[in-house]
Amino acid sequence: MNERSQIIEMKGIGEKTASLFSKVGITTVGDLIRYYPRTYEIFEDPVPIAEVSEGSVCTVTGAVFGRIQVSGNRNLQVTTLYLKDLTGTLKVIWFRMPFLRTTLGKGGALTLRGRVLRKRDGLVMEHPEIYYPASKYEEKKDSMQPVYTLTAGLTNNAVIKSVRQALEHASDRMDILPQSLAEKYHFMPYETAVKKMHFPENKAEFSEARKRFVFEEFLVFTLSLRKLKDREDRMVNSFAMADRPEIERFLEALPYSLTGAQQKVWKEIRSDMQGKYVMSRLVQGDVGSGKTVIAFLALLLAGLNGYQGALMAPTEVLARQHFENISGMLSEYGLPLRAELLTGSMTAKQKREAYERIQCGEVSIVIGTHALIQEKVIYRNLALVVTDEQHRFGVKQREALAGKGSMPHILVMSATPIPRTLAIILYGDLDISVIDEMPKNRLPIKNCVVDTGYRKKAYNFMKKQVEEGRQCYVICPMVEESEALEAENVLDYSEILSDVMGDDVKVGCLHGRMKQQEKDEIMDAFGKNEIQILVSTTVVEVGIDVPNATVIMIENAERFGLAQLHQLRGRVGRGKYQSYCIFMTGSKSDETKERLDILNHSNDGFFIAGEDLRLRGPGDLFGIRQSGIMDFKLGDVFQDSVILKQAAEAAGRILREDPELKRPEYTKLSEALQRYITDQNLEATL
Repeated sequence: MNERSQIIEMKGIGEKTASLFSKVGITTVGDLIRYYPRTYEIFEDPVPIAEVSEGSVCTVTGAVFGRIQVSGNRNLQVTTLYLKDLTGTLKVIWFRMPFLRTTLGKGGALTLRGRVLRKRDGLVMEHPEIYYPASKYEEKKDSMQPVYTLTAGLTNNAVIKSVRQALEHASDRMDILPQSLAEKYHFMPYETAVKKMHFPENKAEFSEARKRFVFEEFLVFTLSLRKLKDREDRMVNSFAMADRPEIERFLEALPYSLTGAQQKVWKEIRSDMQGKYVMSRLVQGDVGSGKTVIAFLALLLAGLNGYQGALMAPTEVLARQHFENISGMLSEYGLPLRAELLTGSMTAKQKREAYERIQCGEVSIVIGTHALIQEKVIYRNLALVVTDEQHRFGVKQREALAGKGSMPHILVMSATPIPRTLAIILYGDLDISVIDEMPKNRLPIKNCVVDTGYRKKAYNFMKKQVEEGRQCYVICPMVEESEALEAENVLDYSEILSDVMGDDVKVGCLHGRMKQQEKDEIMDAFGKNEIQILVSTTVVEVGIDVPNATVIMIENAERFGLAQLHQLRGRVGRGKYQSYCIFMTGSKSDETKERLDILNHSNDGFFIAGEDLRLRGPGDLFGIRQSGIMDFKLGDVFQDSVILKQAAEAAGRILREDPELKRPEYTKLSEALQRYITDQNLEATL
């Protein structure tokens, strides 16, 4: 058995189990070996009950206080007990386990391990694991148990068992790193590292093993970018773009002047579009820095020269909003162009009519979602595609666009402030422009960092804002990466908040388990002020522009990276009203205070990103994925910035010495690179 063997050839895996594995992307033994845990259960020392914190998984030891009760109906019985130690008492509940009343009612100390949530009556440990008697926990203490992403019918134990078998029996391992690189950076040998990724004995082992595979991931990524850039760097511009007086008249008619940074970036874009080669440019700008008007100017330049431009948004709600804004500006400023909206939810007739107008050139600006690059869309003369970092095109999308005519100019808009040293690596195929100046008419957001004792005052403040006609966001923490827990948390919180706010305030909720259409409907209702307070997970990070929203409260702020908190804060401060951001934290550590203090005193995204980079430490590796930038399986561009730079240096050296990767030591690396470019669709290339 080797890594290319089908998983069904493994002992104990039949057709049914193989089908379940295929649902999570595992069809070969190699897929299984590289299916790393999403997190680890770390069995640490029990903590005093007085020190348990909201949202955390912890272990407590104590005695049952009072009677164990079973309530609810036959379909959902809830077992409740109170665990007491010398420091306090904690409420504990289990679902559908009424027999525990007998099992745990015998007395003696017991140890419980589970997640602590805030309910109406305070902190509650929900459905914990039971170690009875308490001494049983000692057997697991200090160990690390892998936790895998699963699908219905596939258990964590089944994955563990299969991984152990694969690691024991698979030969011909896919070790893609040349020995020289492994030695240069002092990486664990492949055999050891892959075992320690799945079954580390401690954090130090895991951290060392992870470094190797993060390096591999970044190396393949940077190699693919550079090879693609080499191939397309000198693509000739086939679109003649002359300066148009309508653009100058539009800029003069605007009720505000472009900032110096906006003017500089617009000049760079115009120069690219009029230059000898096709534009591939990234515009980085903090939330509210005025990137949209720059994108509009580029679309105008293309349209007024007789070409078409396309603007691709990540959601239908945003696409509609862009369409309304752009159509409004075309009409208000008397610009002789027409815009078209194209989204997946349109009827077949609406799409057909839109396709006809696009194909005959009746419309100059096409705005939509991924529907813009489907086969049925035929452009008359597409010269410009404006997209955002959520929609960076892969190889297949490039080919799809090129197949519709000449290769268009590409403009990527990013609201994620990344330090320039990292941006040059991550967006290696793009020229980079930065809008680092905020419009003068923007009111800075007022920030405050508070503990959970401030929650009641925060609710009263939000209520007053709603009474004044404003709207609010509440962000609940993403607990690990479990969608089920995440959704449950949000639903529970929105229920509590709805009770607190009363019937006059409509509270809505948004989470990752919803279908895209449901999310769009909720955001649409919030945009129309049919919902006054939106309780959400971080899925709202990229959302509709709601100028009327003036308050965002972020629960358990210590659980997020600074860059992500800054992105979330950018949901408010978009209108003419004073806006506020409340960072709520249950942590009293000096480290948390230092991190959140940076946000409390600065609204500058680039400064915050740099501080985020400085403050990140190995301890964060066991929390949620922080940056949300790029779709890496293991790597985090902030957390692993040192490894990213090492991988970029190594990629440069390899391509200088052997541009075609022909040397025998690069054979497996070259194969991995080809798989990445073709199979993975190169999610972050354009």
